[in-house]
Amino acid sequence: MNSRRVGVLMGGMSAERDVSLRTGEGVAAALESRGNEVVRIAFGPDTAGVDELLRKADVDVAFLALHGRGGEDGCIQGLLELMGIPYTGSSVLGSALAMDKLKAKEMFRLHNVPTPPYYVATKADLPDLEELHASFGFPVIVKPRGEGSSVGLAKANDMGELVRAIEAALAHDTSVLVERFVRATEVHVGLLNGRVLGAIEVAPKSGLYDYHAKYTPGMTEYICPPRIPATRVQGVLNLAERAASALGCSGACRVDLLVTEGENEFVLEVNTLPGMTPTSLLPKIAQAAGIDYASLCEAILEGARLHSQIPRDNPVKSGVSFDERDLRIVKRAAAG
Repeated sequence: MNSRRVGVLMGGMSAERDVSLRTGEGVAAALESRGNEVVRIAFGPDTAGVDELLRKADVDVAFLALHGRGGEDGCIQGLLELMGIPYTGSSVLGSALAMDKLKAKEMFRLHNVPTPPYYVATKADLPDLEELHASFGFPVIVKPRGEGSSVGLAKANDMGELVRAIEAALAHDTSVLVERFVRATEVHVGLLNGRVLGAIEVAPKSGLYDYHAKYTPGMTEYICPPRIPATRVQGVLNLAERAASALGCSGACRVDLLVTEGENEFVLEVNTLPGMTPTSLLPKIAQAAGIDYASLCEAILEGARLHSQIPRDNPVKSGVSFDERDLRIVKRAAAG
C-alpha cells in the first residue's frame, strides 16, 4: 500500500463541507502516520474542477472523505471511474441509491427490509398538506430527501410544526421525506468490506439525533455494545447487512436502525461514506472491535477499487481531450 500515492478528497460543495474537511484531515494524518504518501485534495465552490485537481495531484488511488451531494451521491464516483482511479466506498449506483432517501426506502421495501412508513412532500404540496398528511398521525420526522448528517432534520408534533419543518427542509432540497416517528433505541451498525464490525447505541440528550447532536461533543451519549437484549443483537446485525446489500453498498458503510421494545426493527438509512471525525460513529464501533483509527483508515483504503468495466485505455487522466483522441483515430483510419 505504501508504494501508492493516495489522494484524500475532502471539502466539496454540500452542506456537510465542514464535516468533510475534518474527516479528510483526520484520515490524511492517520494514513501518513502509517507511511503512506498522501496528497490532500480539498475542493469547493471557489476551486478548480475536481478532474483538474486530480490530474495535477497524479494520484494512484482516491480515499473519499466527502459527504453529501457531489461526494456521496455517485457524482465523484462516476468521475473516478472515467479517470480510471480506484476509490474507496460504494459504486456509482450504490452511492446514488443510498443518498436518495426515497429510492433507498423503495429498495428496502422491494427487498423486504422494514423501514418506517413515509410519504414525500414538495413545495407544491404545502397548500393541501392537511389532505396529504390525512390520518398519517403525529409525531413525524421531516428530512430533506437528498441530504446527509441530519442536515435539515426536524421533529413535528402537529400540523403547524409540520409546515414549518417542511419549509425549512425545502431550503436544502426540492422534496422532503415525512417519516413516522418510532419510539425506539437508535442503533448504528458498522460494516467494512462485507464484514460486520459491531453496533453502537446513540442517545442524544435532546432526544433527537440531529446535526447539532451529531457534531457537538457532549450532546450525545454513545453506548457500545447497545442496550438491547442479547437475543436481538444478531438479528439487528443481519438486518443491517440486508439493508446494505439491497442498495449494493460496499467498502465501509454504516447502517442506522431503530430497535423497539415491541420486538420490531426498522432501517432508517445506509451511509456509504460515514464520518471519520473524532465524534463519528464508525471509528467508535471499530475501536470497540479492537481496530484503532489508523488501522481502520488503512483497511478502508485497502478496499479501494473500480466498480465498472470501462476500458482503461482512457485519455481522461492524462489530460488529453476526447476530441483530440478521436481525431487521431480518424486520421489513422483515413491513412490506412
